[in-house]
Amino acid sequence: MPLTAEAAVPRSLLRDEVLVRLREAIVGGALAPGETLRDQELASWLGVSRTPVREALLMLAEAGLVVARPGTSTVVSSLDARAVRDARDVVAAMHEVAVRDAVGRLSADHLRAMQEAAAEFAAAIRAGDVPAALAADDRLHRVPVEVSGNRAVAAVLDQYTPVVRRAERLRFSSLAGRDSIDRHDDLLRLCAAGEAEAAAAVAFDTWHSLPTDRT
Repeated sequence: MPLTAEAAVPRSLLRDEVLVRLREAIVGGALAPGETLRDQELASWLGVSRTPVREALLMLAEAGLVVARPGTSTVVSSLDARAVRDARDVVAAMHEVAVRDAVGRLSADHLRAMQEAAAEFAAAIRAGDVPAALAADDRLHRVPVEVSGNRAVAAVLDQYTPVVRRAERLRFSSLAGRDSIDRHDDLLRLCAAGEAEAAAAVAFDTWHSLPTDRT
């Protein structure tokens, strides 16, 4: 019997959209640590049924962004230092792999996109605009990830980067965020020079330098 994809695809896409919206709300602080998440309220807020909300919450629980308590409630997780440290280590390793694989294939357009994102990041940090800094940082690091073509790396980053980003909001709100400007400059210089191993090491250090003792 032929598969009827029409019924399955929209539900999957809807779940993914709900996942993105809820994840952004948690990372951005609109949904605060310890806040109870009721699927009916979230469904009304997003204008969807409860099913994609429940599915998205399960995925957020796997990523450590929410804590599901069977039979009771689901709450936004606190910024646990161990969870942030574990996610940071994994994310740093994935970016190291991506940069090492991508350096030899970065075109002039790729490098230009990274340079523009780095400049926007630096401007946002100096202006104290944390959301803009995070967005620019995402654009910069996304380039080598996409160029590497490693879908396993991309999948792992998609799961664990939001955990790191919650902590990054604290870091980029402080003077410590300015250190990333220099690391970006080093990364761009080494990528442009084709020095894959050195660039990969900087990529790892950029992410692994996130302090976890303040979360």
